[in-house]
Amino acid sequence: MSLTRNLSQLLVAALITGTAAQAEIATVKRVTGGASIERGKKPLPVTPGTKLEVGDLLSTGKDGRISVTFIDDSRFSVGPGSRIRLTRFDFDDTTHQGQSVTRVEKGALAVVSGQIAHENPKGMTLQTPTSVLGVRGTRFVVDVK
Repeated sequence: MSLTRNLSQLLVAALITGTAAQAEIATVKRVTGGASIERGKKPLPVTPGTKLEVGDLLSTGKDGRISVTFIDDSRFSVGPGSRIRLTRFDFDDTTHQGQSVTRVEKGALAVVSGQIAHENPKGMTLQTPTSVLGVRGTRFVVDVK
């Protein structure tokens, strides 16, 4: 009986820890012009300090820009007329290991990779409608028309 209770407590603790660890993956640093976040099916206003989560869709209007810093110190600058989905982000702050997958549906995204790409050459991936880019620890821009 106590083994079952201990396993149940461990499972609950793991679920709580996993949920908290995945909730906040990045913070919006700057916003200019028209910009929004779609979380699930719900549009949210975006302001400096907004916390981002896996699955969020960052959208900018023709005059919009969003600057984001991730918990692994990666930095994104989303250009005007863009749609960027934060598809996957797992990061262990102790080991600096993780996985990051971002989908650039349209528009421009400037990237400065962080600890995930520096620790694991296959850890950071950007997807576009026609290609998949593996990031190997660098700075670059992706522009999808």
